Parts: sequence; C-alpha cells; structure tokens
Amino acid sequence: MLELDVREFRRMLERKRKDLLSTSWSKEDIAIESAADEIDRLQHQLSREVAIQSLDHTSKLLKSVQAALGRIEDDIYGVCLRCEEPISEKRLKAIPWASHCIDCQEVIDHHEAFSEKDHGRFGFAA
Repeated sequence: MLELDVREFRRMLERKRKDLLSTSWSKEDIAIESAADEIDRLQHQLSREVAIQSLDHTSKLLKSVQAALGRIEDDIYGVCLRCEEPISEKRLKAIPWASHCIDCQEVIDHHEAFSEKDHGRFGFAA
C-alpha cells in the first residue's frame, strides 16, 4: 500500500482510538443497585446490562484499533491475517481496523455463528 494511504489510515485509527479512550465510564454505570420496587430493580438491572455490553463493545473495538496501529508499525497493515492477500482499500476505508479481507471475514463470521448456534452464546451446549 502506498505510504500516503497508510498515513491517512494511521490518522483515522488514531482519531478512533482517541474517541474510544475519551468515552467516559464510571463504576456507577455498572454498579449493582438495590431497589425496593421490583420495576425499579428490573430497570436498574437492564441499564447495568446495557452499560456492560457497551463497555465490552468499546473495549473490543479499542483492541482492534490498537492492533491495526500495530500492523502499521509492523508494515503489514492492509494484508489479511488469514490468507495474506491485500484487503481492499474500499473495505479499509469503511473499517480501518479490519484484519481480514471480506472473503475471509465471511468465513470467520459463518464459523462463529455456527459455533454459537451449536454451543450457545457462552460456549455451553444448549
């Protein structure tokens, strides 16, 4: 990939990392709250679960962004980690932290969906 392109992707990734790191989370967002009213208790529980899922998503995305920045440093950015073919520039513009070409990502997604179906969301048999 051209050096100019890599510099632009680096800037995009660094902006995304900064945005993700500036996301403010506090212990109160995921604290277990007690409430006398059952409806309030359920609302607190739902809010906590949403906050945990959002924090998990942000954490995973941050790891992907940091890994992409590492691939830039290692001079392997834009190369699929599975088949070692170039990742299309169109895909990288849409998802700069992509680590796989679209074909390999579809295989990975299919495998994960199949595995989740067989073993449940947390790896246990249904």
